[in-house]
Order: sequence, then structure tokens, then C-alpha cells
Amino acid sequence: MPFLGLGLHVFVAIFFAIHAIRSGRELYWLLILFMFPLLGSVVYFFAIFLPELRSGSHMQRGLRTVTNVAVNAIDPGRELRAAKAAFEFTPTAQNQWRYADALLAADQVGEAVEQFEQCLRGPFANDLEIQFAAANAHLRFQQSEQALKLLLAIRQSSATFRTEAVTLLLAQIYAQSGNNDAAREEYEQAVSRFGSVQARAEYALFAAQHGDLVNARQLYQELNELKKHWNKHSRDQYLPLLQKLEALM
Repeated sequence: MPFLGLGLHVFVAIFFAIHAIRSGRELYWLLILFMFPLLGSVVYFFAIFLPELRSGSHMQRGLRTVTNVAVNAIDPGRELRAAKAAFEFTPTAQNQWRYADALLAADQVGEAVEQFEQCLRGPFANDLEIQFAAANAHLRFQQSEQALKLLLAIRQSSATFRTEAVTLLLAQIYAQSGNNDAAREEYEQAVSRFGSVQARAEYALFAAQHGDLVNARQLYQELNELKKHWNKHSRDQYLPLLQKLEALM
């Protein structure tokens, strides 16, 4: 029985960790959750999960996303098939949102953009999560102008909505559109304010790609120091970024 109890604690911590990653939370939550699975899960539930639960559709989407991670690991095309079938059978705004997410996850970016655009003309037009997802889709579809418009609207609407994720996505949008000064400013803000591995790695890649080897080397050294403390999950998530940076360096 104690073994089963411990397994349940770890399972709950993993559940919340996936939620933290997918919702763009600060990475220190992962440290809290895995170092203190039971206490960390309780804290995360009351600090993050419960407030989102009260927001209705946001929580439903969060639960669906976490479930899809596990399902797609077994059958990568299952969620897209299920989402498409649900939308065709019941073309509600919620099902269209799910279908758009599934298309983007399946790398069918052009179709995802179309579905997101239709979502933004419906009842989710002012939903910050759908605006953020649509901006990401536009960026991946090389439509930086549309992505920028959505991200700036999000930042103007809420200064606290997924601040690190919005900052990093803005930096990518500016870089894609050739506005390197604005991109560098966003990256510097992300690193100084959040200091996450993601922020450092993305800024280092940008710096290396644009000949700023001083900053790239400094960030590379910082990442190598942080790598000593990574767990298996962190290595799986960030090692490809570090290897890409090593290749550029």
C-alpha cells in the first residue's frame, strides 16, 4: 500500500508538471513538483490549478491537453482523428478550437491557421489562450505580421498573461520579420526577468545566428552550468536546443 500511495503522488506531480509546461508556467514549478511530489502538488493545485478551474473553458482545455499528451505518445494520429470527427459531428466553437490545436500539433499548420482564424471570429474572439495559439500558428506559417498583431493585442489586454511565453514568442516574431533590435530586446527581457533555460537557449541561438558571439558564449556557459542539475525530463526537453547551439558555436 505505501508503494501505491507513493506512485499516486508521483503520478499527480507528473500530471501537474505537464500542465505547467503546456501552460507556459515558470520552470521552478517543475523543481517544486519533483522534489516534493505531495506538498508540491498541493501547492500547485491551490496556486495555479484551482484558479484556472474556476475559469471554465480554460480548465477544460487544459485537462484535454494533458490527456492528449499521453494518448499521442501511444497513437500520434489519434487526437487529430478524434478532434476532426467531433468537429464534423458537432461543429461547436469548442470542438473547432480542439481541432485547430490538433492540426497544429500534427504540423498541418496551414489548416490550423484557417481553423484558428474562424475561432477568432466566434465566441472565443477575446480569449487570450486562443489568441496566443493563433499567433503561434501564424508564426509557424511564416505570417509574422498577423502573429505580431495578435501578440501585441494580448500584451495590451493583460500584462500578466503567460508573460514569459508571450515575450519569447514576440522575440521569435520580431526575428522572423527582420526586426533584430526588437527581438534582442525581448530576449534580454525574458532572460533578465525569468532566467529560464528556455529563455537562455532561445536567446543564445538568436545571438549565435546573428553574429553576437559574446552573448552566445556567455549564455552557452550558463546553460552548461545549469545542465549539471537537469533531471531526465529537463535533458529530454532542452538537450536538442543545446546541441543546436553547439553546432552553431
